[in-house]
Amino acid sequence: MSDHSLEIARERVAEFATSVQTIRTSLHQVIVGQNDALDQLLVSALTGSHALIVGVPGLAKTLMVKALAAAFSWSFSRVQFTPDLMPSDITGYELLGRGDDGSHHMTFRPGPVFANLVLADEINRAAPKTQSALLEAMAERHVTVGGKTYDLEEPFLVIATQNPIEQEGTYPLPEAQLDRFMMEIRIGYPSPSEEEEVVMRTTSGHNALPAATLNREAFLQLRDLVWAVPTPPNVANYAVRLCRATRPEDGSSTRFSRDYVSWGAGPRGSQNLVLAAKARALLMGRTAPTIDDIQSVVPPILRHRVVVNHRAVGDAVTAEQVVNQLLKDVAA
Repeated sequence: MSDHSLEIARERVAEFATSVQTIRTSLHQVIVGQNDALDQLLVSALTGSHALIVGVPGLAKTLMVKALAAAFSWSFSRVQFTPDLMPSDITGYELLGRGDDGSHHMTFRPGPVFANLVLADEINRAAPKTQSALLEAMAERHVTVGGKTYDLEEPFLVIATQNPIEQEGTYPLPEAQLDRFMMEIRIGYPSPSEEEEVVMRTTSGHNALPAATLNREAFLQLRDLVWAVPTPPNVANYAVRLCRATRPEDGSSTRFSRDYVSWGAGPRGSQNLVLAAKARALLMGRTAPTIDDIQSVVPPILRHRVVVNHRAVGDAVTAEQVVNQLLKDVAA
């Protein structure tokens, strides 16, 4: 790369960092703390990827997603998943209508999935048939109703939430759908000082959502910049070796994986590791991802892709522990 090209690249990275910092600031006007969760949510958004947020009630999961949509100036819809929710409640449906000439025809009424950002609240409460309707939208960026296919406008992201403590009356997400989420973002309780600030903010009047800081075209340019970042061969190699090490039948798997894992991460895990590392590098003001970038995004990207076996359940070993051990066992 010539000096002129390198200078242009640095300028674009600086502009990227400035734009994202503006978004961060606007989000923190609404959300107190949760720095790691917000950064992971931004990485998912800036790569055009879906995310699953896991946290107990009352930790501002819904508010976080609504604030993200407002900051990016995206159309937003929320679907409250319940056992009686039907696929047509998500995708939309056809109605018999009458034209000006008196003829009858079918008219499509779009569902809430036709938005830039769709919040699937408590996604594991819906039946598998309804979950599969959302899976098509997540995987293909279109829906099929009445034999016709309708494309979804870019950008299109699904942010789903789950409550980790209330499992009665829920339907576990199938592995195929879990794999469509780039990250499983876990939100914990705030610190004492953060909780005090939350109380002060929320009991002193109405908290407005952040003002829009980017339009659709500006966001798409940022997303394209993330995809255009070059990947050093050693970084891609490390991401692939990490994922292969989770597969117990693979010759390069670790002993910990062979003992405790039933199914490991597929190729989409490797792809997402590299893509997230690119976004993180830009967030840090660098023009290329490093091994450290990969290591920082491993837990949220791989822990929902690792399925532990019965021995792990008996020994109280979680997927999170498997992933953490993986970082120790696989040489960078």
